[in-house]
Formats: sequence, C-alpha cells, structure tokens
Amino acid sequence: MRVTERAQRIEPFYVMEVAKAAHLLAQDLAGHDWPMLMLNIGEPDFTAAPLVQDAAQVAIQSGQTQYTPATGLIALRHAISNWYQQRFGLRIDAERIIVTAGASGALQLACLTLIESGDEILMPDPSYPCNRHFVSAANGHATLLPTTHHDRYQLSPEQVAQNWKPGTRGVLLASPSNPTGTSIALSALKAIHERVQHQGGITLVDEIYLGLTFDEELSQSALAIDERVISINSFSKYFSMTGWRLGWMVAPKTLVPSLERLAQNLFICPSTVAQHAALACFEPESLAIFEERRLAFKARRDYLVPALEALGFGVPLSPDGAFYIWSDCRGLYDKLGVTNSWDFTFELMKRAHVALAPGRDFGRHETEHFVRWSIASALPELKEAVRRIQHVLDNA
Repeated sequence: MRVTERAQRIEPFYVMEVAKAAHLLAQDLAGHDWPMLMLNIGEPDFTAAPLVQDAAQVAIQSGQTQYTPATGLIALRHAISNWYQQRFGLRIDAERIIVTAGASGALQLACLTLIESGDEILMPDPSYPCNRHFVSAANGHATLLPTTHHDRYQLSPEQVAQNWKPGTRGVLLASPSNPTGTSIALSALKAIHERVQHQGGITLVDEIYLGLTFDEELSQSALAIDERVISINSFSKYFSMTGWRLGWMVAPKTLVPSLERLAQNLFICPSTVAQHAALACFEPESLAIFEERRLAFKARRDYLVPALEALGFGVPLSPDGAFYIWSDCRGLYDKLGVTNSWDFTFELMKRAHVALAPGRDFGRHETEHFVRWSIASALPELKEAVRRIQHVLDNA
C-alpha cells in the first residue's frame, strides 16, 4: 500500500521511542532495588484538581455529553477570557477564543488555515519537534535557526530579518520553550512581530507553559502585543489535564470563521466532558492549587540545576518556566564510554535506571550533546535520580 510522502517525512518522536525502551527495561526490573525513574516525559505528576474531577463526574451523571459548538462551550470561552484579564490584565474578546482538542488540535487548525504548500516557517533550534511536524503536515517547511544560551534559545529580531526569504510565511515560537524552559522577552517578541507584520507574515506563539513561568518579568502573554498575534494554549500543563486533550487558540476575529469551518469538519468539537470539567479550573480553590504546584516546580528546578552541575552536567541557562532542564552531557562521556547524548541516555538508563530525553528530537544545533530532564516528577524522585547517577559515575 502506498504511503504518502507527507507521512514519510514525519520523523519518529524519539522521546516516545526512548519511553518504550524504558518501559521494557522497567518490566525486567520488577522487584529491583532501583526501579526505573521516568524523567523523560513532560507530564506533571499532579492530576486534575479536585473540583475539576468533580465537575467531570457531574457532567457525565447529568448527561452533559453531547456535541458542543465546534469552537467550544460559550461559558468556557468566557472563562478563559476572564482568566486573561485576571492573570495578565488583558482584555481578550471571548469571540477570538477557539477551544480545541488539545494544543495539538489548535496548532493543526492554525497551520492548515495559514500555511500553503511550500511556505517556510522560521523556528528556533532547539525546539519542540511536533511543532515543526504540524508545519510539515500542512505541506509547509519548518526552517530551524540555530540558537544558544546567549539568545536564551530563542530567535532574535535580527535572525528573523536576515533569514526572511520570498517564500517565508512567518514564525512559530514557544515561550516558555520545550526543551529549554526559557522564555522570550516581550520586547524581543514585539520586535519580531513587527518585522513579520512588515512582511505580511504570521506570528504563532506556543504559550502552553505560560502559566508555569517563574520570572515575573517574563510572565507576559504575547497577546499583549496586538490582536494579530496568534497564541496557542492548553489545559495540559499548568492545569494538569494532560490526558483530557483540551486546549485553545486566540486568533484575530477575521480568522475565526475559517478556523471554525475546519474545526467543524476535522474535530466536530473538543471533548464535551473535558470542557465542562475545565470550567472548574477557574474557581478560586483550583487556581490556588495550580499556584502551589507552580511553586513546587520552581523548587524542583532550584534543587536540580545545581545538583546536575555538581554531577558534571553543563546547564548553560537555568530555565525560567515550564518543567524542563536542558543540559550538556559532554563532560560525562568518558565516564560512560559514549560520544553522543543518544548513547549516553541508553547507558544511563541501563546503569542507573534513570530515563532522560536525548536531544535528537529537538533539532540539529548541538542537540546531539544535550539531554532534557523533566522536573515534572516529585522532588524525592529527582533526588534519587541524582544519587543513583552519582553512584554510577563514582564506580565507572
């Protein structure tokens, strides 16, 4: 059976390939003193807040399970709008908010609506792999531009200007970013957006970790710039609703009819139960829980960054948000007899029973020497991982 060229050019999601290997090894470790520690997947160890769980049960028991509008429950769109006002001081018209089947659904809708075959989208390297594959699935081309810790692993206005070509359609950024946990300052983002608008392009910003920002100066939404910015967000990370598959997009009003038509045909609507449950995210009791969790992630970062440096990992830049640490493992290659982070990851998995995400997924610029740590796991697990790795290194 013939497989399309589109499907063939989508690379494997290597984080998930590592996860499969880790789970297989974990089965063999049943009863072992060192069970596998999964620090490779970006999923909070916290689950949905109690009021959210209660709201889901009420929705099911009361029969609130039928289709909603393709753009989402009106009440939920207004609740999100109010959250922007309360959290960021932004007035976002609820009509601009489209509730989607996860941030992935939002990105797919945005790319299919705005990208023509052959259009080029500029993105930083490293960056989240699925984002560039959404561009590719829309028959566009994601161009990765090298970044370093000096750039906070984000594109600069100058890079965008220098790399803009006749076929360039726009930029796709993430703030805070996966895998680096670093944000782009609003002033830099505004300068990029102005250059993009001058070229008649689009500015797409993935803000799914925006609620998990630790630096107040960087805790600002790109939507503060103007109504032409398109923001993608999610209930998965800050609101701890990963498997509920619910997100949203804020788009210019002129785009909403086109996005709605696509949503009607591709998804019909997001999960109705998840939408009713998500309304409870904005209750004061739930919001207080989410803020406690944000501080817990910050405490994990504050422990693990110096602990990794003491082990011999390089941490060029401490993350200011999300729940990842991007670390250079070259200084430990000799200890494990490897020459790249892919082999390093598997050696560490076998010897310390600690699973990390190798840099291969996230781009091409020096990513073969980096690993991503997820601090979505509880602090005792992080401390145990450090203890085991220290033991392995001491006995290598």
